[in-house]
Amino acid sequence: MREPVDLRRQRILAVVRSRGATRVSDLASELAVSVVTLRRDVEELAREGKLRRGHGVARPVLTETEQAAAPAPAPADGGPVAVVVPERHAYLYETVHGARTAFEEVGIRIALHIAPTVPGAEQPIVERALAEGARGLLIAPRWRSRATEEADYAWLARLDVPAVVMERRPRRGSALHALDTVCTDHWYGIHLAVEHLTGLGHRRIVLAARDDSPTARAIRAAFSDIAAGHPDVDTWAVALSSPGAAPDPEAESAERAIELPALLDELGATAAVLHGDVDALMLVQSLRDSGVRVPEDCSAIAYDDVVAGLGSTPLTAVSPPKAEVGRAAAELLLRRIDDRTPGGSNAPARRMELLPALMVRGSTQAPAAPAVPAPTTPPA
Repeated sequence: MREPVDLRRQRILAVVRSRGATRVSDLASELAVSVVTLRRDVEELAREGKLRRGHGVARPVLTETEQAAAPAPAPADGGPVAVVVPERHAYLYETVHGARTAFEEVGIRIALHIAPTVPGAEQPIVERALAEGARGLLIAPRWRSRATEEADYAWLARLDVPAVVMERRPRRGSALHALDTVCTDHWYGIHLAVEHLTGLGHRRIVLAARDDSPTARAIRAAFSDIAAGHPDVDTWAVALSSPGAAPDPEAESAERAIELPALLDELGATAAVLHGDVDALMLVQSLRDSGVRVPEDCSAIAYDDVVAGLGSTPLTAVSPPKAEVGRAAAELLLRRIDDRTPGGSNAPARRMELLPALMVRGSTQAPAAPAVPAPTTPPA
């Protein structure tokens, strides 16, 4: 005879209150029900305020006194989660902080690995992490070019542990098409920037962007698409933001960085979108050195919003939800890890996109009205 729901939930509460934080998969095994059924019970008990839930874990509701005296949660069975990001990448470091909070809530430790700036650096790092017992992987490969990106597809697709890719969108139809991914919707970020500038009255806009990462390539493609079809954009151009921002700056075919003041003058542009933050601050400085005032002569929007607000003129910036991307990726990985337990749901792969926001600061304003020549007095 099937156990009544109310009785089963009373048993769940008794176990959690006596043991503290308990894995949902362990409860399901002990009570001889599926993990899916146990999750529903835990969600309902949490809604009623009788316990707290994290991903894969049920926790008792403690009084303030009990919370102060309670020991730190014991790590769940298994090794750490490996997190791999490129070196010197402040943007992705913020995603790591978001992921870390989600793992700490369920007592899982992360092992952070920094990949150096050489092709193929991530594979040996991941292989070593898995050999050391990592139970899952969060990764944001550098992928400076499409060639280096596709070179990683095969080995990433063969991993024996759950993996989630952060801020990277593998090519459609590739071996990684069905891998879980969590990304910022960069098309929407550029849409916000262009709409803000055209709303102020700017009609000639330049994008100065990097070209050495999937994010950079997505931003360039989005800007070209949006600017080409926007009814209020008369003239637009895309240029490299700095000499080192190409996939291979030494290649003869590599795009060359431009002198932004000269390009603005050539096009009569009154606004620029600049990717990423450090390049944006340096380009604004070069504009000022050339006598171009921001925002009086040229409005500027940075893309990344890591340090954009710290400039002498705080830069208006497209702000991807960096910490939220990391947290969403961690939560997705925790579900995948839980799926591997007996009775797990084996849910379909997910390709998640989170929307960025526009942080309006002091570097954008309406373009100055063109000077009207004084009328000449006709000869007598």
